[in-house]
Amino acid sequence: MYDYDIVVIGGGPAGLAAAIEAKKSGVSNILVIERDNELGGILKQCIHNGFGLDIFKEELTGPQYAERFINELKNMGIEYKLDTMILDIDEERNIKYINKENGFVVIKAKAIILAMGCRERPRGAISIPGTRPAGIFTAGTAQRFINIEGYQVGKKVVILGSGDIGMIMARRLVLEGAEVSAVVEIMPYSSGLTRNIVQCLHDYDIPLYLNHTVIDIKGKDRVEGVVVAEVDADLKPIAGTETYYECDTLLLSIGLIPENELSTKANIEIDPVTSGPVVNESMETSVEGIFACGNVVHVHDLVDNVTRESFKAGRCAARYVKDELKSGGSVILSKSGEGIRYIVPHVIRVDNIEDNINLLMRVTDIYKNAKLVVKGNDTVLKEINKIQLTPGEMEEVILDSNILKENNIEELTISVERQVV
Repeated sequence: MYDYDIVVIGGGPAGLAAAIEAKKSGVSNILVIERDNELGGILKQCIHNGFGLDIFKEELTGPQYAERFINELKNMGIEYKLDTMILDIDEERNIKYINKENGFVVIKAKAIILAMGCRERPRGAISIPGTRPAGIFTAGTAQRFINIEGYQVGKKVVILGSGDIGMIMARRLVLEGAEVSAVVEIMPYSSGLTRNIVQCLHDYDIPLYLNHTVIDIKGKDRVEGVVVAEVDADLKPIAGTETYYECDTLLLSIGLIPENELSTKANIEIDPVTSGPVVNESMETSVEGIFACGNVVHVHDLVDNVTRESFKAGRCAARYVKDELKSGGSVILSKSGEGIRYIVPHVIRVDNIEDNINLLMRVTDIYKNAKLVVKGNDTVLKEINKIQLTPGEMEEVILDSNILKENNIEELTISVERQVV
């Protein structure tokens, strides 16, 4: 006996989109479970614009983008629970959750969609030497303090890491009257979008130092300053390049980690590169009937891409509930070739592809005047010329389903052929 056809775990942009699309695909008994006290996920604190250009063809702020999906969810009558923490899920799709209203509850679903998003890497993940004073925040925490709680986090700031949230916060802090002395990035390239480098750093004359990192934090009760040094090819600090920056705040924008504690409890296979579940063309994980979408699978640049991926997960979960997904037939494994860090989806069951298959990937380095080469077994299926490829921006390759069906492919490899900068 099933309590629900589909249970969506997470009420952020991925969970909302997946639930809405599942309902549109003919499944009505759906539950969304969110641990926060309102729907919308991280978008609630992303008050800058730039959202919705792909999905809605207009520029929205994060809360505006979330509001459209929240209103649609409510208008469709989809059930949701807030302030609810899931304690456990298993391979039989049993879900244990707890909240103030119902206490401890066990439910069973025909299908589960994982949409838990991701969390920020903290200071401990990179082991910066120095003292442990107040004034060290992850960029997302600082964003919440300023945009939702209404607290200014500091007056003189250094930002470590050039992730999108870090660069957006650099601009936000300047607009709130703080001084941002520098954004320092250990890699030779930024880990964020080019548009954020231009709009958040260049437009506000905030310097970005590549191949640099923080090697010491000074201060007792509050941060008093940080020591920044250049690093060599092995990412080790170069003696004699140290610079001291006086500051009262250090923000960390050093990467995001998909939130997969529940996934591992259900014995779902995790990709060591993405730290997210291994998924197939339907966004189904290695455990039958459990699907995943959004930042829980791999970290996206744009919420519009999260929404598109989640629409697919919702659609396919509905097909699974209605016994329309085929489990047999021809299977293709996607493989990262030279210059490619990972590819999602990892497995393609040809019979389940709709009209075409969208392959998402990131490259390992900066490439100029390069091309993405797609090979089926050893035959070139497609070549896409690119003026520039960078690890901070996700790439997409769209393949027609007929190409995959006609060529009897077992392994699909994508690689970069280029001139390295």
